[in-house]
Parts: sequence; C-alpha cells; structure tokens
Amino acid sequence: MNKRKLLVVEDDPGLQRQLRWCLDGYEVLLAGDRESALAQMRRHQPAVMTMDLGLPPDADGASEGLALLQQALTLAPETKIIVLSGNNDRANVLKAVGIGAYDFQQKPLDPEMLQLLIERAFFLHQVQQENRRMMQTEADSPLAGIVTRDPGMLKVCRSVEKVAPSSATVMLLGASGTGKELIARGLHKLSSRGDKRFLAINCAAIPENLLESELFGYEKGAFTGAAQQTVGKIELAHGGTFFLDEIGDMALPLQAKMLRFLQERMIERVGGRKEIAVDVRIICATHRNLKSLVDAGTFREDLFYRLSEIVLMIPPLRERVGDSVLLAQHFRNRFCHTERRAGLPFSPDALTAIASYAWPGNVREMENCIKRAVIMSEGPAITAADLGLPEGEAAEERLDLRAARDAAEYGVMVKALARTGGNIARAAEMLGISRPTLYDMMSHHGIK
Repeated sequence: MNKRKLLVVEDDPGLQRQLRWCLDGYEVLLAGDRESALAQMRRHQPAVMTMDLGLPPDADGASEGLALLQQALTLAPETKIIVLSGNNDRANVLKAVGIGAYDFQQKPLDPEMLQLLIERAFFLHQVQQENRRMMQTEADSPLAGIVTRDPGMLKVCRSVEKVAPSSATVMLLGASGTGKELIARGLHKLSSRGDKRFLAINCAAIPENLLESELFGYEKGAFTGAAQQTVGKIELAHGGTFFLDEIGDMALPLQAKMLRFLQERMIERVGGRKEIAVDVRIICATHRNLKSLVDAGTFREDLFYRLSEIVLMIPPLRERVGDSVLLAQHFRNRFCHTERRAGLPFSPDALTAIASYAWPGNVREMENCIKRAVIMSEGPAITAADLGLPEGEAAEERLDLRAARDAAEYGVMVKALARTGGNIARAAEMLGISRPTLYDMMSHHGIK
C-alpha cells in the first residue's frame, strides 16, 4: 500500500515482465502506447516514469516516443522521465534530454543502474515537492516576495519588522522598480492593522485636478459631473494602511491639505463642510530626492518632516551583491511553471550576462526580461541571446587591497551560492575549494 508509483511505458511484453520483476520495490504501472501512458499519468500522477522511445505505431522510430515525452511534460512538468534507448539511438536520446527528460539508459538494461537512476529521480522529485511546500508556506509570510541575500536588503527587511508594529509614518526611498510597494505591503501585514484594508494610489498617475477628489472624496454637486457623494481613498482605508506612491509628484496646493490631514487626522470632502475623523496609517514612497525638491521650493519642508518619521532606503539591484542571479533563478522557476516550460535552465553565458548587467530598471526590468526569455527561448536552455542584454560595464578599480580582497571573496562566494541555489558542495566545487573552507569563509562573512 505504501509503495511509490512508477509508470513503465514499454510495448514489448517480455521487457514489461522483466522490468516489473526487477522493480518490484515500486508499484509498477504499465502502458504500451502513448494514449494508455497519458491515461495512467492522469489517473495516478506518478512521480517517476520510464519510457521506450520506440512505441507503436512507430516502433522502429522515435516520433511517437518524443511526442509522448512532450505531452507528458506538459501534463505533469514535475514528473521525472527516464528514457530507455538502443545503442544506435544517440541523436534521439539527446533530443529527448533537450525536450526535458530527466535521464536515460541504453539497452540492454543494467537492472542495478536503472534502479539507481529511478531512486535518484524519486529523491529529486521529493526534494522539489518539499521545496514547493516551503515556498508556499513562505508565500503566506508578509515579506515573502522579497528574494535576497544582500546584507543591505536584509537590513531593510529587519527594519521593516521593527517598524511595522509602530504607528510611525514611513518614507520609502528607492529607484523605480526596487519593490517599494512590496515593502509597504509587508509593513501593513506585520502591523496590528494587517487584517484591515491596504489601499494604494500613485500620485504621478492621476491628473492634478482629479487627485484631490480621489484622496479625500467629494460631495454631490461639488463640481460638474459630481452626481453623487463619493468616499475618497483615505476614508476607505479607515482602520488600515494608505500607501502614497510617488509622493514627490504631488502638487503644492494638495500638499497643504495633506499636511493638515496628517496633523489633525481629519479630512473634508471636496465641496463639503463636515470634518471626518480617519484612523489610517500613512506610508509613502518616491524615487525622487525630496531634499532637493524642498530646496527648489516644489515640496513643502514641513510636509517632508511630517512624512519622514522613519526613512527606509531600498538599494537598487546593481548594489545587491549576488541578488541578480538569485532573482533570475526565482523568476525563471515561476515563469517556467506558469508557462509550462519544463527543464529550462540558464546557460553559463546567460548567468554571466545577468550578473554583469547593471539592471537600471531594477527588479521590474528583470522580471519582464526573464518572462520574455522563458516564452521566446527555443533551445533546451535560456541563453544570453534569449535575454538580449547589452554587455556589462567594467567595475571601478578599488585601491584598498584588504577591502578589495574581502569584497571580491564575498562577492564571488555569494554569486556561487546563488548560481547553485545554496548547494554547498556544488558551490565549493565551482569555487575550487573544499566544503570546510567554504563553511569557514561563510562564517567569516556572516553568511548562513
């Protein structure tokens, strides 16, 4: 009853009996052609499958087997498929691996080697399922969307955890695409208001003459077209959190009204005479230098100090050591799942291009780039050509030898860990050092 399910796709009855006999440690499910194999997959959802490429009606060729492989990976991308082939079928085996087969073994079969391959496939499937469950658990956490190993970004996350329970107004500063709204949502979810509403508005996306009514609402007849009383976004967020994105683009007259609200916690709808008390936490964000705007007279100094009780600086992606490759792997996994593209790794030249590119559009640019590459890639891996990135600029030379050595050691170590998904053995092999040495280096740099 507790045996793991293994689907064996083989049209030769004698080989079916042999495989059933040598694989008696599993619950062996048999199929002799493409249709019956797909039916077994839909019914039992096996973790591992072995298949012969020569299936009827093309028993002497590989067209039917390759077609089954493609359909099986589309139906169940997580299933590990081991291809069984003859000695003279190297081209089709390579094609099968390129499509997404987990591994292959040539006939005549070595039962011990086949059992080893199957056991490894089951183990890998189990690990991936556990990782998926862990990711799903993490997806329910407030900062689940932030993928980083960079010390600067980790410091921001720790600050979010400290600041969230307070009632302080938070200012988020950072370039476009760095994840300011993600941080704002994390602040909301970690606060005592986490079960209330989170509303956001982009001050740069709404015309100046409409922004006031969007924020504060309006009374019936307040202006032409105001056919009924309408509640503003701030009032709708009562009890929760209100996020003002691109606050630096707010016009001066509206800044005065916003300052009064922050001081009194009372609003008046456009065309109204009644003051309405609103209990809401304000979080704002901008990519602009508000100090410069204050000096230029386009942003009120008193509003600036009122909004910046707590200021969090979000570093751009180019300053987050190792995060570019780490995020690329994260987005590739996500989009391979949503677009049903199984077995699509990054080629070495793609990883080099990702690591060397400055990503001026930050995480948003990377997300779009990886999604496009996953959709458009025609080969078995995503290449640098699929990404379409320009060559990276050379880094500025450092003259402090000790600092440069530590920074170089830290940088290459984090990049190796990112490329191998945190696998210590593979990272050590990539770096050309032993695992104990890598553990010592990680301890020295405070990496867990």
